[in-house]
Amino acid sequence: MTAPATAVRPSLWRNREFVALWSGQVVSTLGASISGTAMPLLVLAITGSPADAGIVGAAGTLPFLIAHLPAGTLVDRWDRRKILLVSEIVAGLALSIIPIMMWLDALTITHLAVVAFVQGLCFVFFGLAERAALPKIVPVALLSTAVAHNEARSRGAALAGPPLGGLLFGIDRAVPFVADAFSYLAAAIGLLFIRKDLQNKLEAPAEPLWQATTAGLRWVWRHPLVRAAIVLIAISNMVFQALMLILVVLAQQHGATSTTIGVMLGIYSGGGLIGALVASKLHRHFRPKTVIIGVNWIWAALLPLFALAENTLLMGAIGAASAFIGPLWNVVIITYVTVLVPNELLGRVTSAAMTLSWGVMPLASLGAGFLLTAIGPVSSVLVLAAVMLMTAVVATASPAVRNAPPLEGTD
Repeated sequence: MTAPATAVRPSLWRNREFVALWSGQVVSTLGASISGTAMPLLVLAITGSPADAGIVGAAGTLPFLIAHLPAGTLVDRWDRRKILLVSEIVAGLALSIIPIMMWLDALTITHLAVVAFVQGLCFVFFGLAERAALPKIVPVALLSTAVAHNEARSRGAALAGPPLGGLLFGIDRAVPFVADAFSYLAAAIGLLFIRKDLQNKLEAPAEPLWQATTAGLRWVWRHPLVRAAIVLIAISNMVFQALMLILVVLAQQHGATSTTIGVMLGIYSGGGLIGALVASKLHRHFRPKTVIIGVNWIWAALLPLFALAENTLLMGAIGAASAFIGPLWNVVIITYVTVLVPNELLGRVTSAAMTLSWGVMPLASLGAGFLLTAIGPVSSVLVLAAVMLMTAVVATASPAVRNAPPLEGTD
């Protein structure tokens, strides 16, 4: 008798399309992290106003609120490969405006807000197209692993980006934005190596655009766990979006330089990278309800510590602890939605979820600027900690979360 053949486990790193997409996004995400660190530093250097920094931050996240719903429908109807490519090119061109206007000595807050808005809009379209295309590139058995690798990609770039952003900003204020513009170009070149069909073969859409757009909202509304998770994600997104600007101002109050602030944010992101590296293994050991409830309580316990920290290294370490558990949350929720939703609806459901959960970010940026102006950074941290505590209580009390079923059929 011959020995039974053993199945060879497929590897993501032998998947040419996934490697091309992932590698290009490593570069692009690193560039975005570099410019994202430099942007509030540039605003504060130009005007010295936390409120102005909040306005620019709100402009960058406004597309999360106003563009996600229609973008999701268009991602399901348009060529996803073209959406990915055009998004990278347009974002790179927008970023190049900043160094050009700086060299012309004509840069204003309006320019920064417009560039941030365009970059955010491209991020919306790219993110939805990438997430909807992922099941066409990766087999379902490796989907959660691919999501975890994407988390590691983002977290790794976020680890390296802030120190580089702070360092490059200290060399010359234009350099971080030049680097980001070139990173988008490199990512666009990587996308040219993707050859697979990234969408379903559908007939011409039979329903009006708005009706198709709201299909994602209707799907979300019919699934209590997804609905509850989105509300909780929205609150945590609001808290941590506001926290970023508050930490920058708090660090400056402690005498930190741009380089030191970049190191602090890099340490913060390092926790997220480690969390992303272990999330693909950890998620199999926890039910969705355990992750959703537990993560919120850990955040509620960690946030008040920022108000007690008196140096940037300690602030970075506290941030690293809070960032460590974020990828586990993301892998569980993203995999849950990706597996459950029919692929022809995936762009619209994802856009609905992100409209609800990320649409709060412009308000968070504006709110952070208002809080900093009104009560200062330490009291602002305590306000965010109180919000997070209430969120943990709501998560624990939610019947949909407590009765969440395990997610079967994924690695």
